[in-house]
Amino acid sequence: MSNLPHDYTERVYAGVLGKIIGVYLGRPFEGWTYERISQELGEIWYYVHEKLNVPLIVTDDDISGTFTFLRALPDYGNSRDLTPAQIGQTWLNYLIERRTVLWWGGLGNSTEHTAYMRLKHGIPAPESGSIARNGKVVAEQIGAQIFIDGWAMVAPGDPELAADLARRAASVSHDGEAIYGAQVLAAMEAQAFVESDINQLLDTGLAVIPKQSIIYRMINEIREWHATTPHDWRASRARIAAHYGYDKYGGNCHMVPNHALIIHALLHGDDDFQKSLMIVNTCGWDTDCNSGNLGCLLGIKNGLAGLESGADFRGPVADRLYLPTADGGRAITDAVTETSHIVNIGRALRGLPPVAAKQGARFHFDLPGAVQGFQCDNRTDAAGAATVENVAGFSRHGSRSLAIRYHHIAPGRVARVGTPTFIPTASIAEYFERRGYEMVASPTLYSGQTVRAELQAGPETAEGVRANLFIDIFADPDDHLQTLRSDAIDLRAGDHHLFTWRIPDTGGAPIAQVGIELHSDRRASGVVYLDYLTWEGAPSITLTRTAGDRPNPRFDTTKRMWRRAWVNGIDQYDVRWPEPFRLAQNEGRGLLIHGCREWTDYAVEATVTLHLARQAGIAARVQGMRRYYALLLGNDGKARLIKALDGDTVLAQTDYPWNYGADKTFSLRVTGNRIQASLDGAPLFDVTDDDRPLTGGGVAYVVEEGRVMSNAMTVMP
Repeated sequence: MSNLPHDYTERVYAGVLGKIIGVYLGRPFEGWTYERISQELGEIWYYVHEKLNVPLIVTDDDISGTFTFLRALPDYGNSRDLTPAQIGQTWLNYLIERRTVLWWGGLGNSTEHTAYMRLKHGIPAPESGSIARNGKVVAEQIGAQIFIDGWAMVAPGDPELAADLARRAASVSHDGEAIYGAQVLAAMEAQAFVESDINQLLDTGLAVIPKQSIIYRMINEIREWHATTPHDWRASRARIAAHYGYDKYGGNCHMVPNHALIIHALLHGDDDFQKSLMIVNTCGWDTDCNSGNLGCLLGIKNGLAGLESGADFRGPVADRLYLPTADGGRAITDAVTETSHIVNIGRALRGLPPVAAKQGARFHFDLPGAVQGFQCDNRTDAAGAATVENVAGFSRHGSRSLAIRYHHIAPGRVARVGTPTFIPTASIAEYFERRGYEMVASPTLYSGQTVRAELQAGPETAEGVRANLFIDIFADPDDHLQTLRSDAIDLRAGDHHLFTWRIPDTGGAPIAQVGIELHSDRRASGVVYLDYLTWEGAPSITLTRTAGDRPNPRFDTTKRMWRRAWVNGIDQYDVRWPEPFRLAQNEGRGLLIHGCREWTDYAVEATVTLHLARQAGIAARVQGMRRYYALLLGNDGKARLIKALDGDTVLAQTDYPWNYGADKTFSLRVTGNRIQASLDGAPLFDVTDDDRPLTGGGVAYVVEEGRVMSNAMTVMP
């Protein structure tokens, strides 16, 4: 079946938004009981994060796992024959043990941590998640359900495929009733692209699981309870607690009780997004998980209009989400970007070519209401008032644009709107660490890359306004932000201007955000339309300490933002010593990763001081912990060029001495399918990889069982 729903992209976008809104809504009180929520918060009709003094936009396993594990499909050629074992390999590639995505609660306590340990020690999926291996209680927890929405959104109108993909994905970590619950939701979400009746959707979900299962029986009982008291959701909730409550099922967060609340809220919510999420959140238990799944289903079913029928859930979110994985360049993302990835997977599964709005622009605003993280930035005394709004028209490359409305900006003041390209602040990163879901990321924008943006002045801009691009960088050891600007241009009513700005050298400082500044020589109001903003090219950077940051072994300098710009897949990554990078790996192989999947052709070089290690070197086109090219020197007297992809493949090898304490300069150049490697300036290997080549990715230091040091790494076109 090659045809897709005519509004497929917009419905996926609504599903992604529904997912993240639901998670953000339920996250602040996850695990609370119905009684506590009722007493302390009342009915949850809107975000309550400010009442509980927590951020709205958070790192969370529900979001990270949903949009990360789905990458198994493009990583394995978008094959309909994708196996559970391949999805398990995807876990090992993108997860960093005890640091990213999962609740690392321990073997036998956290289902996902248990599955990860099985995979790590060579037990493939689906055995890694099986009841036979892990026991019934561990295998039937909720995780199979919370990660499942993406598998449905790539199979619109095909509930059988969605349920089958859900089974394969869920079996990496779960079994039994947990898989059945995931299949029900996946089938319902897939069918929701083409079916709007809730009871028909429930029938579709029930059709893909065994009739003798608990989930099957429970759904039918909840439907009967709803028919008896259709206007009293509290009475149905009480029945669920009595018959399927936490006291009936073991573990920390069982599938059965929480699946019951999703079905219950769907039936009692009167097909209203806000009311349905109010019910499922007020009922308690695993609130962010249940709310995220239900939000996604209703987003798909009712589209963007359904999200906007009540309170403004979209405005505070501004499309923002974080995906902290070993692929750090994808960590700072947004709902539109993730929608594009999902849509193109769905198209590939139907044999259709990919699509890209506005010739693949990173920020294109071509979906209704999309702002892609752009917000008014008024952190400085010189900042003036501005608002952003997605509007139809004012685009030469698509159908929509971002209206930047500036209000009475006076001389000497500037209206600023920007979007994050890295972790916004050190305090946010520290908060995420304290709550157990660490934020690991690399910036998305770098020195040497070229930013392009197209602006149009609206008819209200008759008096004229000056505009420029800007970036904010973490420029000193205290992580204060410094602004760098492009040249400014004058805009008057109706003017178009294409900015092209090569990002200047930041001295290795991470870029925190990019955006537009507007200012005038007289008090002015008006509107400027941003058609798109994007960038391309390989970076030209030297990665080392931020200027002025001095090592001191007695003090903790591990929280500097230049350090956080590296994705830490090393057991011990310490920056307090004379060298900026002191890396120690206790067991196996570790990577310290930097950069983005969009980097394709470039050269990388670093001088590494050999110490006590089995192997060490650098890597290019790094796509996670287990996908990269690496030049490694071993203490067995061998230099090797390897490709890590479902295990190591040695592309070339030669004798080369390992000298303890020596400084060795490692160099890699990747161009198309060609990989060239040098040591100390002398060419060693020149190979062409035609077998599933890695086409893009970041860079990394690599160390295996031991310690090495380095002062800097350079990446250049």
